[in-house]
Amino acid sequence: MANKALFSGVIYDERGRLVQTKFVGSDAQYVVDDDGFLRHVDAEVVDRQVLRVFIESIQQNKSLAVSQALNYLGKDDLFTKAALDSSIDQVNIDQILQAGFPQQAKDMMAMMGFKIVINYHGDVVDIDQPTTYEA
Repeated sequence: MANKALFSGVIYDERGRLVQTKFVGSDAQYVVDDDGFLRHVDAEVVDRQVLRVFIESIQQNKSLAVSQALNYLGKDDLFTKAALDSSIDQVNIDQILQAGFPQQAKDMMAMMGFKIVINYHGDVVDIDQPTTYEA
């Protein structure tokens, strides 16, 4: 079980209510209010589902992701591109769960309107990702 809840602050229940994050011992839990009954769901179970969706999306759009990363880094050389390609191919969910996300990243996700919807079993039923518009 995880001692971090990667997506605290952006997890909602099916009624649109923000899900609280609590700890049972050292284990992070998302707490879903089921008509007054507080159901505790292991945060790692939910976080793994969300990370799988993210990783699949990045891998499906790898060329765009690499291109954007190269642009962001201000580099456009073969070695950097190869390193980014390799990194995308070797993403490790366990390492992400262990390292966690910076609080600023969570805050930014929340400000942008990013929402993950779970049911009281901890199944991810929707991921509402904000879209970007180019002028």
